Amino acid sequence: MQTAQRIINAYRRKRIIVCLTIALVTLVLTLGVRFISQRNLNQQSVQNFASQSVNALDKLLLPLKAAQAPMQSLVGQPCSQAHLALRKQAAALQTVRSIALVEKGVLYCSSIFGNRNIPLRTLQPDLPSPESKLLLSTDSSLLKGTPVLILWHPVSEDGESGVVQIVNIALIAKIMLEPQPPLITDVSLNVGERYLRYSRGVTDSLQVEEDGNRLEHSSDHFPFSLTVVSPSASEVALLSLPGQLPLALMLSLLLGYLAWLVTASRMSFTWEINLGLAAREFELFCQPLLNARTQQCMGVEILLRWNNPRQGWISPDVFIPLAEEHHLIVPLTRYVLAETVRQIDYFPATPDFHIGINVAASHFRHGMLLQDLNRYWFSARPVQQLIVELTERDALRDVDYRLVRELRRKGAKMAIDDFGTGNSSLSWLEKLRPDVLKIDKSFTTAIGTDAVNSTVTDIIIALGQRLHIELVAEGVETEQQARYLRQHGVTLLQGYLYARPMPLRDFPKWLTERGSPPSAHQHQQIMPLMPLR
Repeated sequence: MQTAQRIINAYRRKRIIVCLTIALVTLVLTLGVRFISQRNLNQQSVQNFASQSVNALDKLLLPLKAAQAPMQSLVGQPCSQAHLALRKQAAALQTVRSIALVEKGVLYCSSIFGNRNIPLRTLQPDLPSPESKLLLSTDSSLLKGTPVLILWHPVSEDGESGVVQIVNIALIAKIMLEPQPPLITDVSLNVGERYLRYSRGVTDSLQVEEDGNRLEHSSDHFPFSLTVVSPSASEVALLSLPGQLPLALMLSLLLGYLAWLVTASRMSFTWEINLGLAAREFELFCQPLLNARTQQCMGVEILLRWNNPRQGWISPDVFIPLAEEHHLIVPLTRYVLAETVRQIDYFPATPDFHIGINVAASHFRHGMLLQDLNRYWFSARPVQQLIVELTERDALRDVDYRLVRELRRKGAKMAIDDFGTGNSSLSWLEKLRPDVLKIDKSFTTAIGTDAVNSTVTDIIIALGQRLHIELVAEGVETEQQARYLRQHGVTLLQGYLYARPMPLRDFPKWLTERGSPPSAHQHQQIMPLMPLR
């Protein structure tokens, strides 16, 4: 059974490898999916931040744009007449720090200070201008140094006259431009060539870390943009992976356990035997039995061999005990019955030629053996004599004796295989009344020696003769053994001295060379082997 254990261990290793692979792949895939999902979420969060900030500033400036027309009509009017309207407009807009009127390049009226007479260019070098402009600057009159947005709206063709709207964005900038680590490390409001960054004031240049990713989002309504600096989305997602590890581990262990349950049958020797039956990997062999005196072949014992394409040839000493352990010996026996009937023409078509088929005691339960014999053997009406061989090592006490009597009534004989190796009592032997006793090869080997088995062999022979049971000696390998058995009245001999187990297709040739009666294959063309249905 060491070989059997090796094969079972090989399947167990394969099963463990498959389950560990599934668990590992699940772990990698789970972490990979979570990494990709988190990376995409990080990218989307940065984009949403930039978009929302730009939209918030647009909402702040759009009302100012809508208020341009009433303010432009005030340009040219004396400050004493326009001042009240300017103050009302500034109060209505709320976000505007001040509104000023400019005529011929001179700021002459302010919503806060009233009458003024200051060249606009001294306050803002880029104004006045013939085009509407949005400027980022700092307050130089009221809250000096605070960031402001200046909106210029010309009313004259030369651009020297117009309306100036100054927006206080200090508080808004603190909210809108505040970094949000770890996703966002820096935010900048860009207007023209000037930049406003969180807690850094207005600057003329923008310097960011070289390893940072920059995302710039522009307004659809005003000439400004927002630059968002962030680490690599993949880098941030990678840092979050340790937090995903417990869930990934639980999922991988769960799927690994489910794979272990699912592969319980698929990755086992049970599955391998079923696959071998379905793929017809099992092949029938036979070993002849010769008359001890005439040396004429009187029958064969059908043996099963397995040429597994995945494992190579597997010994019956390996797969038969495993099949019994996993309750697959009955399907194997059915396979032997069906294949024997299908290839019955390899054997002499005479009632004197017997065919022995090994059957487990468990096959007798609930009449299964009789049902299978009716289906495969008796329905085909073969001429040859059927001998059902039951191993004494099986649980023979579980055999239904009524079923044995029914088999005899149908013409089959009963044989006890490997007799002397089990622990059955003589009373049991008397109840079963077998037709044939097959002496185990361990007793045949002991012939001519001083071993205890040699004495037991004589006792078995005497017992069979006393009960009028036909005797077959297994494992005959020497002429000395054959002569001894023949002299002591053993009827049939089987062993390597005469023939080793051979494929059924080779039996007619062996039979011809022995000079025995020809099989049916020597008188008619061999019919093609049709698949079982």
